[in-house]
Amino acid sequence: MQERMSLIVFSGTVDKLMAASILATGAAAMGMDVEVFLTTWGLEAFRKGNYKINAKVSKEYEEYGPVMMQQMAAKKVPSWMENFMGAKEIGDVHVFACSMTMELFDMKLDDLEPIVDDVTGVATFVERAKEGQVTLFI
Repeated sequence: MQERMSLIVFSGTVDKLMAASILATGAAAMGMDVEVFLTTWGLEAFRKGNYKINAKVSKEYEEYGPVMMQQMAAKKVPSWMENFMGAKEIGDVHVFACSMTMELFDMKLDDLEPIVDDVTGVATFVERAKEGQVTLFI
């Protein structure tokens, strides 16, 4: 059985999206399958073009947001989207959009960045996640 990491990405803030993308990349580099389930604000972050303009950070660290973004630019740190794309190049990484959130936000798969592979329901994701070794909620 292939080892699997399941990531539920609820947050749409850059700091948490960066963490999720780094975890996905690390797991892919270790040979794990990775399944990313985008829901609520995490899904909204994957709407076409949003990653280019999103500079939000978690509320408790918002005063550090501008400095973080400046440091990332100065050090040429890849964006969270670039990290996810790199993870897909490295290994078996699949990104799924939550069907309920898609319906709630009146979104279609074409509204999302092409990195999103498909739309799936929570029951399907949970069924697969329970077979995995690592499940994280971000």
